[in-house]
Amino acid sequence: MTTHTSYAKFQSEGMELVVNTPVETQLQNDDLRSAAVVWEEMFASAKHSIDIAQFYVYNQSNSSLDQVLNALHQAGERGVKIRFLLDQKGVDISNPETIQRIQAIPHLELRIMDFSKIENGIIHAKYFIVDDKVAFVGSQNFDWRALTHIHETGLAIHQINLVQQIARIFQVDWINQARIHQGKALETFSQHQILNDPKKESYLLASPAQVTPNETYITEEAFPKLIATAQSEINIQVMQYSPLSFTETKGKRAFYPLIDNSLRAAAAKGVKVNLMVADWNVKEPDLSWLKSLALIPNIHIKIVTIPKSKQGFIPFARVVHSKYMTIDHHTAWVGTSNWSGGYFDSSRNLEVVLNDEHMARRLDMLYEQLWTSPYAQDIDVQKKYMRVNPAKE
Repeated sequence: MTTHTSYAKFQSEGMELVVNTPVETQLQNDDLRSAAVVWEEMFASAKHSIDIAQFYVYNQSNSSLDQVLNALHQAGERGVKIRFLLDQKGVDISNPETIQRIQAIPHLELRIMDFSKIENGIIHAKYFIVDDKVAFVGSQNFDWRALTHIHETGLAIHQINLVQQIARIFQVDWINQARIHQGKALETFSQHQILNDPKKESYLLASPAQVTPNETYITEEAFPKLIATAQSEINIQVMQYSPLSFTETKGKRAFYPLIDNSLRAAAAKGVKVNLMVADWNVKEPDLSWLKSLALIPNIHIKIVTIPKSKQGFIPFARVVHSKYMTIDHHTAWVGTSNWSGGYFDSSRNLEVVLNDEHMARRLDMLYEQLWTSPYAQDIDVQKKYMRVNPAKE
């Protein structure tokens, strides 16, 4: 059985930074706990309820996720009520054995939601809530590879106002799953809170607007305001960057300018913008957009390649999947969205924004570790890159 290394916690203002880095790399951080350790602890502490939302699930025997599933099963055996929400499209990339194992947990109800019925999106957020007191939001999928072979970043959240908002979002999706299944009208919302002060303490952003409760800020509305606050430097790490939608219409992807325009505007006023993306991003037309962005003064882009494991090739692994940002070494963003069309506008995603210098500077250290590592290389606008196929060697 896999054993976990128990590192010290890095906490600030009711938030714990939770990071997974690929084994067999130079990217270890002894002051940060991994998601497997935190998830097991949270499930073991549950007294009455656990709500989980995931895009897909994929376990392997004797993995870290195996132990997490054991902890979830033990919670069910204690009588904890567990609700598990899975995306319909995610079922196709889940392994059936993991779904069956989840269904066999006592006091657990599994629902499959066709989120494509809502603005053609998916449940891309990866989050859960325990006892309505603590929540987890991060890039980590419910996948054994995310806990061992992928760079991931998340937050264990103890700020009760944010936990309550996340719980409300889960409840909306849980109800809407049933309404979609029954052919009934969705519970929808309008007239959301407007973010007037992006530099306020901590707050939650969510998408899509149509099914996000009124008390939560909308990602599309808040994102450009947040970027516009930058005065000196923005550090961004995402798996994928592309100002295009992820759905095709007659072989073409629609232009999605929100993120690209915001970063170009920041660079134009003298802000240094650093962007790291995964080597999975070096495919057309995404690569051409990356090269175009790299030509802008004050914008520096690196492509990150994680070496193959000693175990050999592992499909859909050995990649940077974290989705976080810091602004001026003071504001931190930790979320679940890739930075392209479809994530901020039509899919369920969550982003946590912290105006917390202590957290922002620790994320900057994490960023610098990867930025200066041998795995990150400057983009070459003249180079013809070979497309990476994450499914095949």
